[in-house]
Amino acid sequence: MMAFQPPYSPSLFRKRDNASGASVVAIDNKIEQAMDLVKNHLMYAVREEVEILKEQIRELVEKNSQLERENTLLKTLASPEQLEKFQSRLSPEEPAPETPQAPEAPGGSAV
Repeated sequence: MMAFQPPYSPSLFRKRDNASGASVVAIDNKIEQAMDLVKNHLMYAVREEVEILKEQIRELVEKNSQLERENTLLKTLASPEQLEKFQSRLSPEEPAPETPQAPEAPGGSAV
C-alpha cells in the first residue's frame, strides 16, 4: 500500500503559520509596549498627584496649627460673658439664658 499524500505541501502551511505566528508575536509586543507606556504614564501622573496632595496636607496642617493657637489666644483674652455668648451661638438648639442687651431704665423698659 501506498502512504496517503495530501494534494498540497504541508510546508506551505508551516510558512504561513510561521509568518502569522511572527505577526501575532509582533502585535503582542506592540500591545505590551503600549500597555507599558500607559502604565508608566499613569504611574507618573499618580506620583505627581500624590506630591501635590502631600503639599496640600502640609499646608493645611500648618494652617490648622496656626488657627488652633489663635483660638487658644482668643479664648484666654475673651471675657466670660463673651465666651458664653459665643458658646450660645455655636449651639442654637440649647437655649442660652436671656441677658439684657441694653441697660434697663428705672421704669423697667429698655432705653
